[in-house]
Amino acid sequence: MSRSATIHRTTAETDIRLRLNLDGQGKFRISTGIRFFDHMLDLVARHGAFDLSIAAKGDLDVDQHHTVEDVGITLGEAVQKSLGSKKGILRAGYFLMPMDETLAAAAIDLSGRPRCVIHAKIKAAKVGDFTVELLEDFFQGFAQSAKANVHLRCLYGRSSHHQVEALFKAFARALRFAVSRDRRLKNVLPSTKELL
Repeated sequence: MSRSATIHRTTAETDIRLRLNLDGQGKFRISTGIRFFDHMLDLVARHGAFDLSIAAKGDLDVDQHHTVEDVGITLGEAVQKSLGSKKGILRAGYFLMPMDETLAAAAIDLSGRPRCVIHAKIKAAKVGDFTVELLEDFFQGFAQSAKANVHLRCLYGRSSHHQVEALFKAFARALRFAVSRDRRLKNVLPSTKELL
């Protein structure tokens, strides 16, 4: 059974069409109007082994905030919808991602309880055309709508580009593990509460 979702989210500030297949091959087609952000979302698809299509139009003449946050919200909604009952998934995943002089860590729990914690001291205000402070808005939006714990940390690094990129790659790999299925527990919800 395919674990996929199509979401069309419209607000007064953004219009986002997103398709996600959790059991994909890392194929992507992404356009948000923010080139570096597109590249980071490409990485999420490729490193997560998700097929991901995003066409986002936002009020970039105001700033990037609404577009970045709303893409995070929409991606979280798609993950939540794609998982269905969540029976048989690993539920939690973590990954340490080295990128040259940088090391980033991500831990994700699809617990049904949204929480996002990010520890990253990134010096640059912008990387390419991307406003770095919006990193947190993207992941907060994702955590809220996916109903997930998302913990990200950049342990060290010199290059701001590498720090941001390593965080997105670590997130993708951790999410890939969290949504993976365990054949031994295919009919079991991974919670003693029997609720996620």
